[in-house]
Amino acid sequence: MSAQIESVLNETRVFPPSAEFVKQANVPGMAAYQALCNEAERDFEGFWGRLARENLDWHKPFTKVLDESNAPFFKWYHDGELNASYNCLDRHLKTQPDKIAIIFEADDGKVTRISYKQLYHKVCQLANALKAHGVKKGDRVLIYMPMSIEVVAAMQACARIGATHSVVFGGFSAKSLQERIVDAGATEVITADGQFRGGKEIPLKPAVDEALAMGGCEKVKNVIVYKRTGTTVNMQAPRDKWLHDVIKGQAEECEPTWVNAEHPLFILYTSGSTGKPKGVQHSTGGYLLQTVMTMKWVFDYKPTDVFWCTADVGWVTGHSYITYGPLAVGATEIMFEGIPTYPDAGRFWKIIQDHKVNVFYTAPTAIRSLIKAGGDLPKKYDLKSLRILGTVGEPINPEAWMWYHTVVGDSRCPIVDTWWQTETGGHMISPLPGVTPTKPGSCTFPLPGIMAAIVDETGQDVERGKGGILVIKRPWPGMIRTIWGDPERYKKSYYPEDFHGKYYLAGDGASRDMEGYFRIMGRIDDVLNVSGHRLGTMEIESALVANTTLVAEAAVVGRPDDMTGEAVCAFIVLKGARPSGADAKRIAQELRDWVGKEIGAIAKPKDIRFGDNLPKTRSGKIMRRLLRSIAKGEEITQDVSTLENPAILEQLKQPVA
Repeated sequence: MSAQIESVLNETRVFPPSAEFVKQANVPGMAAYQALCNEAERDFEGFWGRLARENLDWHKPFTKVLDESNAPFFKWYHDGELNASYNCLDRHLKTQPDKIAIIFEADDGKVTRISYKQLYHKVCQLANALKAHGVKKGDRVLIYMPMSIEVVAAMQACARIGATHSVVFGGFSAKSLQERIVDAGATEVITADGQFRGGKEIPLKPAVDEALAMGGCEKVKNVIVYKRTGTTVNMQAPRDKWLHDVIKGQAEECEPTWVNAEHPLFILYTSGSTGKPKGVQHSTGGYLLQTVMTMKWVFDYKPTDVFWCTADVGWVTGHSYITYGPLAVGATEIMFEGIPTYPDAGRFWKIIQDHKVNVFYTAPTAIRSLIKAGGDLPKKYDLKSLRILGTVGEPINPEAWMWYHTVVGDSRCPIVDTWWQTETGGHMISPLPGVTPTKPGSCTFPLPGIMAAIVDETGQDVERGKGGILVIKRPWPGMIRTIWGDPERYKKSYYPEDFHGKYYLAGDGASRDMEGYFRIMGRIDDVLNVSGHRLGTMEIESALVANTTLVAEAAVVGRPDDMTGEAVCAFIVLKGARPSGADAKRIAQELRDWVGKEIGAIAKPKDIRFGDNLPKTRSGKIMRRLLRSIAKGEEITQDVSTLENPAILEQLKQPVA
């Protein structure tokens, strides 16, 4: 890859935090942030050691903070012992047993509240049931469940007895499920009869039956089924058992199993470039610390907050900012089963109004689809309770950022645009709401103790104002420990020799402006080389979406081109109806000219296609790999069962003539 990626966006708008916000913040102002960064620079291990002692409860204190002797297989706090579930539940029982831990709002609007004490009993009963099934410390339990209090209890119950959980998103197919059961060597599966999303019932148990029938899953002895929809499912005795039956009569107390800080808390599969699923393995101690610190720093957690992360627990965001981070700090959080547009596009805003949400964390994809569904809708709801807004999952384009800031946040809520990955465990680069003057579309600065940099392909730092490859120069507590069962792949993917084997390679291109603000420019493999110019797809997408009159959403990929090496191919969802014929040609030309004006002629899309939507997983992630196949005219062989709308693919195969 060539050394430099050209940064073509120039964002000059800056939004400093208000003086009142700074005054009450956990990290109050730039000097306080700088002091933390200086402490980490001066005494890296002392800094992370202090935070681990102050923020986690240890059964056996650690004496060594970081072991780098077998790099890149780093160990944090590895002679210490603790338990993640104890840190999320037991330690709050003395101080706030009756505080609401989770407010669960079902797809149909029914609300269930559960206190810390009630959640503790629920977790202990399931932990005892798992023990009765013979699940031991180190065994793997696969979880395939809907958004529910039960899925959090299942994850916490595994952590409580030292079992390693692997959650599979409820939209994945039976084949994906089987691959993960086999790779993890799971001995137990916890699932549900089905789930509700957008008024529809989606079955889950049949996919588990199909997966287990495919072979290679012989280790699975028990399948526990949560009765959510009440629909009839096939129950195969003695393997399949209802959740309500297995917990009946189980004790409401369960002594936590103390584990080494390096003990694998979970494996979470992420799509790799090869067909084989990539099991990202996280530790217990370091991972938990990162979720706690980011709750306090980035979300400025206060004991009175109602916190809402809209992610699904099947993704890392749901692990870190639903199941572990909020409970470890003793927060009250919202969990939502449904989708943002059902029964109408005001659902998110109504939930914020009804439950008086203070901190709201969602994806740019959701924000853009809500703008399309009704940009003025938030004004009909009382959103005064909001004090912080956050974004996660991909860079947010400046125009969506501005709408979020002015319409949802009433120009008074700091926006934390968080950059992190499944592999990093928690936030890495993000504004701190009481510190950072924000710039739309920039994730701003690294968190204290995170040594982020932008380098060329020889590992040399690039100067400010230039783009390159994002790396993390030093290990951090929440980092991936290995790829489950494939340490060589871990080394090759994240610590390649080209970077001296010592820098973590994030796989993202990024730039830094003259003031040091980071901006993510898309995956390295999403960088286009057009006539010798290297352009980040994210910047072209941002330019297209900046046409607020016409464009609701855009995704840009490259395709081979005889003339220019690569050509820009743009998939666009308009604010109005999908055009055809002469209309499509006219709008396509208008958008080409627009990009030419915003960025330059070099970035004009050669190929423009219109669709009613973009191909997204049910979590809202755009499947750019499918778009690349469509742009190249290839047959689609990938599994499309996780798509919310497979029919869209046919629309997008039609270029504007």
